[in-house]
Amino acid sequence: MQVSEIIRIKGGTLYTTTPRQALADAIDTMAELDVGSLVVMGSGKMAGMLTFREVLLAFKKYSGNLAGVTVGDVMVSDPVTAFPAMEANELRRLMIDKHSRYLPVMDGETLMGVISFLDVAKAVLEEQSFENQMLKSYIKNWPDPAA
Repeated sequence: MQVSEIIRIKGGTLYTTTPRQALADAIDTMAELDVGSLVVMGSGKMAGMLTFREVLLAFKKYSGNLAGVTVGDVMVSDPVTAFPAMEANELRRLMIDKHSRYLPVMDGETLMGVISFLDVAKAVLEEQSFENQMLKSYIKNWPDPAA
């Protein structure tokens, strides 16, 4: 299974913010949408990522006072990325090695979507369920040697 298939299963919905947005507003957006990350867009391109990890680090750094703190102050400006032809096992290894729960998927300069560790788990489960059904069907329809 490739990353492009995971994006297809998940859907390409992107939730974004800007570097100038108040961090508190971005947190509200994340909570309302029930998402753990936002793609930070600037000048029509991905400028970085904001995940709950950066939010927690900001709470610690600013002692809970986020007044005046912007997304650009705390975002990851050069996030690890995946590409559409990457295999799922390679993606999982990258996510584990880099401690990244959310990876933007880039096709050259084009942002295709964001994949979470949960998206990967769901896609792998769906693939395994399909393979299991196919094997059961194959075994059920196996020719009877006595016939």
